Amino acid sequence: MNWIIQNSDKLEFHTNLKEILNPILDEVKSFNWVISDFDFITDKELPINHNQVFFVLSNQEFNEILNSDVQFIWGVISGFAKDEEIIIDKNNLPFAEGNDLIWENGNIQISNSIMEIIAFDSTFTIIKFKDKNLSDVFKEYFDEAIALEKFNS
Repeated sequence: MNWIIQNSDKLEFHTNLKEILNPILDEVKSFNWVISDFDFITDKELPINHNQVFFVLSNQEFNEILNSDVQFIWGVISGFAKDEEIIIDKNNLPFAEGNDLIWENGNIQISNSIMEIIAFDSTFTIIKFKDKNLSDVFKEYFDEAIALEKFNS
């Protein structure tokens, strides 16, 4: 239930969250989100505090990001069910650059998140799911996605 997208005609660029989440948007539209270790390019002002290493977004704030032209170059985006408490260890924040653990199957950096999207230098998008149904719907749409364990082989 861990996928990597290296090439896709369905994406204008890596990591366009609206396009990445397109097949599961209805299922995750009420999620809350944590974004950390981020670097991005955007066309407008977003509800992101650039002075913080991580931030929590409500589903409404996240929708602002989805409806903008933003490309995450680096970053970890963690999704949580709306009623799930977000528990963050500020001494062990999720990160992408230099983190060998992102390539490990099943390693989700915030333990109670449902999914994790990792933008890796605008060349790969790694998507990890705890929910098999979300993973199956995602893979059906992104049939070009490679299982993370096969990518590492």
